[in-house]
Amino acid sequence: MISKLIEKIVKKNAPIVVGLDPMLDYVPEFILSEAFEKCGANMEGASEAIWQFNKKIIDATYDLIPAVKPQIAMYEQFGVSGVSAFKKTVDYAHEKGLIVIGDVKRGDIGSTSKAYACGHLGNIKIKENIFSGFDEDFATVNPYLGTDGIKPFIDVCNECDKGIFVLVKTSNPSSGEFQDRLIDGKPLYEIVAEKVNEWGSESMDGDYSNVGCVVGATYPEMGKKLRELMPNIYILVPGYGAQGGKGSDMKNYFNSDGLGAVVNSSRGIIAAYKQEKYASYGEDHFEEASRQAVIDMIEDIDKG
Repeated sequence: MISKLIEKIVKKNAPIVVGLDPMLDYVPEFILSEAFEKCGANMEGASEAIWQFNKKIIDATYDLIPAVKPQIAMYEQFGVSGVSAFKKTVDYAHEKGLIVIGDVKRGDIGSTSKAYACGHLGNIKIKENIFSGFDEDFATVNPYLGTDGIKPFIDVCNECDKGIFVLVKTSNPSSGEFQDRLIDGKPLYEIVAEKVNEWGSESMDGDYSNVGCVVGATYPEMGKKLRELMPNIYILVPGYGAQGGKGSDMKNYFNSDGLGAVVNSSRGIIAAYKQEKYASYGEDHFEEASRQAVIDMIEDIDKG
């Protein structure tokens, strides 16, 4: 699967992913009004609104980008109808030729981990029939439970040509409370990186592994070290834009071949119309603001 993502990155010259993390206050009033009139001012109406919002964002940007990354919590908060909106978003992104990274951050063991892996990336057999659940192309995974939590995902990746991104060094301010703690003289995130590199050798797809990792844009010097520790691991880089990461910070995450990383921006793109820089587009043309934000992001990373 990583080879398919790389192919799209190279074709579009855009090592970026748009995070589809819609909060209701990102959604323009006219979309909310239409959704509430259709479904009611309730969980179903809210789910319809975020689905219609996502659809417009995808329509405005799919020709520029290789992938989207819906964060499932933004959908789960609206219950069953929200999860349905998540699935509609995944399917529609696929219809538009996009790779889908399910930002689900699963992490458990044994049969539970296998069930998560099958539900998001793999298949399930019911009598003689084979079904896919959410059917994302990649999923984010928490490594805290060790190999017991990761191996079921790797097995599904190998069986179904899918991929994962394992959390190594996250972009949030308090990540260091655990991730920076020294263990035998090394920060824990480096130990996790070494393990990711080992796991990655079990699912190679060309020069890179289907086992990727997550390293925040807010720590470029750490990113440089982690890039050295994981030469064949693709890095998903959150934290660009709204969290402070900028194009000049990104160079440490890429290899000399110009590959090796894909940079995520969420509210910096989907809520671009709320920024002063893009305010002229207004609410009625919010998706055009998002498109311009994508163009600006690609140029910024390219310059960096």
